[in-house]
Amino acid sequence: MEDDDSHVFQAGQSGLIVRIPEAEPAVRAWRERLDPSARAGVPAHVTVLFPFLDASRIDRRACAAIGEVVGRHRAFQARFDHCGRFPGVLYLAPDPDTPFRRLTEAMAERWPENPPFGGQFDDVVPHLTVAQGQDEALVQKAEADLLTALPIVTQVSTVDLLIHDGTRWRQRASFPLGQTRLR
Repeated sequence: MEDDDSHVFQAGQSGLIVRIPEAEPAVRAWRERLDPSARAGVPAHVTVLFPFLDASRIDRRACAAIGEVVGRHRAFQARFDHCGRFPGVLYLAPDPDTPFRRLTEAMAERWPENPPFGGQFDDVVPHLTVAQGQDEALVQKAEADLLTALPIVTQVSTVDLLIHDGTRWRQRASFPLGQTRLR
């Protein structure tokens, strides 16, 4: 979830993600090797909001509020057909990215004390991180391999709440999006 290789996950941290299970066959080995969040138990995903609330603040009321915000957004299909780069980061880019952006904006509006990525970035670009903080030659090799596995198409119908238990990230809850959008 975090795009900072030096980051050490803390017990009680939480995040909201959209799992992309269809990407796992293409990205799992690369992520396990090149993405610290994968080694800590985070599946292939697009981040909706990280960092989110401390686990001590996530009660029945907070979960109801998450469900209400997520439920206002319709399920959608996304396609990952190309790679993108941030400094030190290789990722798969979703198309369209607007539904992911809207989910992030809605969560950040509801919980303004938790801006996406701690407010580090002016424009939060939806992405599925594959590698971060790695040697450029290795990243190029990963990118070439990934391009042979694209496109990846997924139906997005839930947002998951993950919490770090001090050792690994664990799913705490899953929240359904609204009715499927016709395409």
